[in-house]
Amino acid sequence: MEFTESYKQTGPCCFSPNSRFIAVAVDYRLVIRDTLSFKVVQLFSCLDKISYIEWAVDSEYILCGLYKRPMIQAWSLTQPEWTCKIDEGPAGISYARWSPDSRHILTTSDFQLRLTVWSLVNTACVHVQWPKHGSKGVSFTQDGKFAAICTRRDCKDYVNLLSCHSWEIMGVFAVDTLDLADIEWSPDDSAIVIWDSPLEYKVLIYSPDGRCLFKYQAYESGLGVKSVSWSPCGQFLAVGSYDQMLRVLNHLTWKTFAEFTHLSTVRGPCCAALFKEVDEPLQLDMSELCLSDDFIQNKNDASEGHFGVRYEVMELPVTLPFQKPPADKPNPKQGIGLMSWSNDSQYICTRNDSMPTILWIWDIRHLEIAAILVQKYPIRAVAWDPTCARLVLCTGSSHLYMWTPSGAYCVNIPLPQFTITDLKWNSDGSCLLLKDKESFCCAAVPVLPESSEYSSDE
Repeated sequence: MEFTESYKQTGPCCFSPNSRFIAVAVDYRLVIRDTLSFKVVQLFSCLDKISYIEWAVDSEYILCGLYKRPMIQAWSLTQPEWTCKIDEGPAGISYARWSPDSRHILTTSDFQLRLTVWSLVNTACVHVQWPKHGSKGVSFTQDGKFAAICTRRDCKDYVNLLSCHSWEIMGVFAVDTLDLADIEWSPDDSAIVIWDSPLEYKVLIYSPDGRCLFKYQAYESGLGVKSVSWSPCGQFLAVGSYDQMLRVLNHLTWKTFAEFTHLSTVRGPCCAALFKEVDEPLQLDMSELCLSDDFIQNKNDASEGHFGVRYEVMELPVTLPFQKPPADKPNPKQGIGLMSWSNDSQYICTRNDSMPTILWIWDIRHLEIAAILVQKYPIRAVAWDPTCARLVLCTGSSHLYMWTPSGAYCVNIPLPQFTITDLKWNSDGSCLLLKDKESFCCAAVPVLPESSEYSSDE
């Protein structure tokens, strides 16, 4: 892997959808860099510090959320002189997002008073009263033709279906939730999944015309759903719960066909490899010992904690580090708080929040555990390569960790004092964006050889 030098950032950073540019927030400035040369191609000055940025789907426009104002500013890469400013006045702005056509911006006011659709073409706007959430509760179909927006009135949750062409309400139906948590269209646009707050275990599948296709409830007592995710192929729906289990439903009968348990003790027989991160001290060749200044400097560096890490395959049985959450505090750190599907829908990785240093990788095709990664520090972020079954993760250390079906390995970041707190792939899987607290860098990732994309049948 090849790494760029580090560049300053004070907020969000992200690739454009076409992978040609990187947008970086530096205080009140929006810096647009070329992905290949890293040269600055555009520099926009906002009216306040940038809290949030989002590219339009066509990569031509980009919006900046100035939530301290509160205000939204949008910019065009092809027309640098073009400007757009959205200000809701006393209503405020808590969140903003692009529509699929890249020509409308949806903003949610403070206290969820209304959601407004702003047109960049004719300056028209459409209002939807009482949106349920600020940053959640809105989902678009894959073809970009319809939007599902959750609202709440008279102590009841509703779903509003809007046309993304005219922004007229095509239909409204009530949903059987006590306190709706979020909503998501299926990848094939044939169904809508809605789940309730953690206080009520309820996952509801609706058709676009408002018919309830299935109601799923794994158990009644205790905290319920923590995370929900469709597989990219649309055939599976993964539901992570506070009982530390991952359940997978199929799209034909909506029945559960797999339940994966995250146990603190792993015993055999187990076909999965268990990789543990261990320190690897620097090896000094004593045959050519030389007491030069360079040697003394290297020795000092080594004594200050500069060491490598590697994965060690552990033998079963193994007891994994487990943290029991306190019973007297709200929002306990337990249950499946992180899950992510591979692009081919064969694998899904999960993190049980009561075991924050453990990453579980499940093989959906064979309904078994594929690998377990045991890290030294809690897992901050994970991301699948959009082109193949390759997973990268970070833990806030100076190392990058990767897993493929052929094994796992650690990569040391050759930048001083650089710790990875977040990471993102570009859309073609050729480059990784790595974020530190006040800087970022990019890494060119080599293409996997054919031999490393084998299935477990081989």
